[in-house]
Amino acid sequence: MTETTLSATDSTPSAGFTPPTRFAVPGRISVNNLTAATWQRATLTDVRRETPHAATFRFAVPDWEGHLPGQHLMLRLRAEDGYVAQRHYSIASPPDDTGHIELTLDHVDGGEVSGWFHTVAKPGDEVEVRGPLSGFFAWPGDRPALLVGAGSGVVPLMSMVRHHRARGLSLPLRLLVSARSPEELIYASEYGAETTPVFTRTAPEGVPVGRVSAAHVAALLADRPEGGWEAYVCGSNGFAEHASRLLVDAGQPVDRIRIERFG
Repeated sequence: MTETTLSATDSTPSAGFTPPTRFAVPGRISVNNLTAATWQRATLTDVRRETPHAATFRFAVPDWEGHLPGQHLMLRLRAEDGYVAQRHYSIASPPDDTGHIELTLDHVDGGEVSGWFHTVAKPGDEVEVRGPLSGFFAWPGDRPALLVGAGSGVVPLMSMVRHHRARGLSLPLRLLVSARSPEELIYASEYGAETTPVFTRTAPEGVPVGRVSAAHVAALLADRPEGGWEAYVCGSNGFAEHASRLLVDAGQPVDRIRIERFG
């Protein structure tokens, strides 16, 4: 199964690939990877709480030339003593949010970068970003998309959902998202008819508690669109293995499952 290992939290990549030098998205969105090699200043403009442990950080990046839904970037912090910390983070915002990017970060225990963002960062602070990076997990908006995520693994998938809505795309798109509880469901207020939430520890009254199951996946795959689905799975190692296995068992072609893991 094709996969890459990227971060939605505080990890660094342990596997990857060399992407093409240019990607194009219908509607004049294009990304030139030559600019991805350049570090840019990003100014924090807003912080939005998503859950008790996750928040969205919005940055103004005047020279940002756009990205594809599902891509990520490298973020760099510099301490006054010269110490540098770098992390890979998925981009949550849609491509049309010109001059701005949003990152949604979990507060990872012991995470020096996520810890700084959640306890120190304030509007006006500056960081450095480089990207966008990788085209493997990107969804250009040109084929039906089946999205499966858990926890902060929903971050790159939300970029796809937002792009689908912003462009008014008619292609089918479905999202299956797993969280421990309604309180831990990132972007809870944004989900619509395309989304099926699953809760593993506590759930609203009348909603069963449990992991993403074969029944959930079968329901999503029941109405196969013309050309079939392109599946995107993002989450921890364990979740990615579980979800991808369910997809294969349900008949999703292995070569049409894209996986992004963190841990």
